[in-house]
Amino acid sequence: MGLYPRSPAAWPAVGVLAALVFGACKEPPRREPTPAPSAGAPSAQPAQGARVVGDPMHGKQLIGDLQCNRCHEGTGAPPPPANKQCVQCHADIVAGKFKAAPALLAKWRPVVEDLTDAPSLTGTDKRLRREWVASYLAKPHDLRPGLSPSMPRLALEPSQIADLAAYLVLAETKPEAAPRGDLDAGRRLLESKCTTCHAMSGVPGLAISPVPAGLKPEQLVLGRRLAPDLRFVRERQLPSQTAAWLRDPIAAKADSAMPRIPLTEAEVQSLTAFLHTRPLESVAPKPRVARPPLLTRKVTFAEVDKRVFHRTCWHCHSEPDYAIGDGGPGNSGGFGFKPRGLNLSDFNGIAAGFLDDKGERASVFAPGPDGVPRLVASLLARHAEEAGAETGPVRGMPLAYPPLALDEIQLVDSWIAQGRPR
Repeated sequence: MGLYPRSPAAWPAVGVLAALVFGACKEPPRREPTPAPSAGAPSAQPAQGARVVGDPMHGKQLIGDLQCNRCHEGTGAPPPPANKQCVQCHADIVAGKFKAAPALLAKWRPVVEDLTDAPSLTGTDKRLRREWVASYLAKPHDLRPGLSPSMPRLALEPSQIADLAAYLVLAETKPEAAPRGDLDAGRRLLESKCTTCHAMSGVPGLAISPVPAGLKPEQLVLGRRLAPDLRFVRERQLPSQTAAWLRDPIAAKADSAMPRIPLTEAEVQSLTAFLHTRPLESVAPKPRVARPPLLTRKVTFAEVDKRVFHRTCWHCHSEPDYAIGDGGPGNSGGFGFKPRGLNLSDFNGIAAGFLDDKGERASVFAPGPDGVPRLVASLLARHAEEAGAETGPVRGMPLAYPPLALDEIQLVDSWIAQGRPR
């Protein structure tokens, strides 16, 4: 649930974080040998409230190894080279700064406008619980309903998760008593000051706050994109962190998109109490989807390319010379994943397949144990991930973006079944 849901019509032109991988990832350097779980294994997720102990120095190294700075600012790592930037690349296209023909910029701009932002990691030590960071890295979920991208499911071992969490939140979390305040007043404050940008799923019937006077249109757009669903506040923050944030978000996070909102101390306490203690209604998970039936009509590569490969896949699985010498993480590797050499920008590239764990060419059309082609299995797995299901070593595609529509997956599946005609 969200006040500003994702728009499937806006995001498919690119898949910035996509890396079509089937199996193991390129493992960053580690402190000590630790048995690796299968990707996405529940054992990697610390229990709620569990103590998370890690090595912050190794966590800092992992930030670089995993290329977190390709999307996030505030990582402590220097900006990546131009051919490794993701979010900034889209921002440059929208601003007209990207080195491309004006006609191409005009074509790209409308479909990347909502892909120009990612939350920065500035001030994580002041505003997040270490245990929650570890839990989120182990099993990401849709935290910001107004933002098209979401955190991808990386292939991380429990020790690596602990180290990253220790780097991002240096101080171990100490339990705090439940905040006390007027819950009715807290709800009124939420409806009058917060729901302009924020949703709070599990609290039905919230009124929408008016737009604050003096807020610029671009600030409103950014705020709505980055605003997290407030149902997760009690997991992400201690009550004292929430109260400090409400008093002055800029002090906690210098580049915060949330402005300072005038609140009395009594109002801070009431709003904090509401966010942390108001009972939440359960939210129905997204339904699991079945593999669509194959089409009986003829499907050609030209149709699949136009509707799927060149709208969604090519940006991260393309020719290196086209993508500023990189080819995208799905081709040349990135975010801790091995280079898979998968080029989905033309017929010959797709037919050439990808590099398996042995460095040998393998087909993306080969059926898995259940008979589903690898490529189709990855597209269906993204729906399963959105529903909260485990998908094992198969990464849902497009990585970290909303799943393809079922009729688009049906088109790809039917084309493969028909022998992949041009």
